[in-house]
Amino acid sequence: MKLSGNAKIVLEKRYLKRDGDGSITESPEDMFRRVADAVAAAENAYNQQGKAACWADEFYRMMTGLEFLPNSPTLLNAGRELGLLSSCFVLPVEDSVEGIAKAIGEAMIIHQYGGGTGFAFDTIRPEDTPIKSGHNVAGGPVRLVGVFSEAANYIKQAGVRCGCNSASLPVNHPDILKFIRAKDEGNHSANFGINIALTDSFIQKVRRGEDYELINPRTGEVTGSLSASDVFYRIAQSAWETGDPGIMFIDRINKDNPTPQLGEFVTTDPCGGQPLLPYESATLGTINLSLMALKEGNCFGVDYLRLGKLIAKAIRFLDDVLEVNRYPIPEVERAAKATRKIGLGFMGFAEMLIKLGIRYDSEQAVSLADRLMTFVNETVNKASEELALERGSFPAFAGNIYAKSGAKPRRNATCLTFTNTGTTSIIADTSVGIHPIYSLVMVRNILDGQRLLDINHTFEETARERGFFNPVLIEKLLTGESPQNCPEIPRDYRRLLVTARDIQPEWCIRVQAAFQKHTDNAISQTVNFPKSATVEDIAELFLKSHELGLKGVTAYRDSSRDVQVLCTGTDCRDIAKQYFEDCHV
Repeated sequence: MKLSGNAKIVLEKRYLKRDGDGSITESPEDMFRRVADAVAAAENAYNQQGKAACWADEFYRMMTGLEFLPNSPTLLNAGRELGLLSSCFVLPVEDSVEGIAKAIGEAMIIHQYGGGTGFAFDTIRPEDTPIKSGHNVAGGPVRLVGVFSEAANYIKQAGVRCGCNSASLPVNHPDILKFIRAKDEGNHSANFGINIALTDSFIQKVRRGEDYELINPRTGEVTGSLSASDVFYRIAQSAWETGDPGIMFIDRINKDNPTPQLGEFVTTDPCGGQPLLPYESATLGTINLSLMALKEGNCFGVDYLRLGKLIAKAIRFLDDVLEVNRYPIPEVERAAKATRKIGLGFMGFAEMLIKLGIRYDSEQAVSLADRLMTFVNETVNKASEELALERGSFPAFAGNIYAKSGAKPRRNATCLTFTNTGTTSIIADTSVGIHPIYSLVMVRNILDGQRLLDINHTFEETARERGFFNPVLIEKLLTGESPQNCPEIPRDYRRLLVTARDIQPEWCIRVQAAFQKHTDNAISQTVNFPKSATVEDIAELFLKSHELGLKGVTAYRDSSRDVQVLCTGTDCRDIAKQYFEDCHV
């Protein structure tokens, strides 16, 4: 396998098996073989003997070729004792001591197995509401953020990392102003995000400058009203200061609910990419688009033939995961198998654009995203329909939106989800999700504080070929200089190297909207702003996101947190110097 140095570090730190003494006992190739064999075992239930081995080889080839990678729990747990292969779950939280304790207990079990958890506090009564059974008053949803966060911190996911969590609250909850600032109290985990569920009606009132009503979820009574524009501004201000909260357009999310007969969505998985009903889970995988650029002479185009074949195999892989998955809670298994939801997404889109000679912030990029996703959506649906012919449709197919429209039976209620692909993109050595490249050269603060120098693979390869790769340029880019201000980079190539700091935020959500138009689930997207951005800039982005039909978005202003996962600056120079001292020139 061709693995980058950073990929090897991530695999050794997080995924490869170890013995009782902590020594690594498998190679990356061994890990992918373990995963392929474990997942392909599901084929025995549907095919003649021997087919499982054939599919295991297919799965192994697409993973070791870094064309497709499943979510982290699958890499970590497939073929091992824990066996949990889904990444995230949504757990219900009932408005009672017993209900809260049950949710905390279930979350701790899921984190022990290696999953993350999303919660909706929409049913929790407001803070200081009198409790009839005694002299106490309710703690409210804000205090629960701290309680759930501490529970998550107590359990390390599968012994290798702290769990990812999120909690959401509807904008008409009486405690909404406190919840917007929930993380100000400091009793929370950095891995615990908060989100606000905004309705179409609320956005309309923001635009018209009107008030809206607050509703006590316990009683259904109106408890007061607030200025919609004031609340919206406070959300934007908090996002400007800390990156939290993110926003969900809950009506838009429910418009695409494939099984409304089972209930409405109230929240998403912790990454924000997959709306889920209570106890449903996110079973995710990602295709590396940077490898789907086909070179013909001096020109590149999308290799749709290769991509189509890969999509069909990836959908099969994820459906197999649902069969061999070891579910930590019975309710989770029942929910997962009732709808058989999966989430196939992409990484490396920004790198593919560079190979195709297309700037990220261009009409050409938006048009390509639309054409690409038209093909992807059709191919995914066909793959799920063919699996249904072979294995049967998902059990909740009767009464769902597909059955009502007369569409062919499908194996999976949903198929497409776009996430941030943090460590997955490191393993594949490509750009994150469908995001623009954050920086051509940067430092990643991951893995319990370890700092990794990250030089974009496509850029480095071209720079070496064309003779402008050198320590001075790398240090210049690492300290935060835009590639657009580096005359050392040839002009024809430089124009393609737009990073998140060079791109107006509206281009990011326009690209996201082109993908969302053809995606049945949602897209986890963080739009990066420069340090100089204003609260008004973020508020404008949120409104534009709603206008473009997005299901949610998160904004992050550079340096608004003390520690960033991705960073550049003069304090990173020592890492670059070490890199070149180790003879990587």
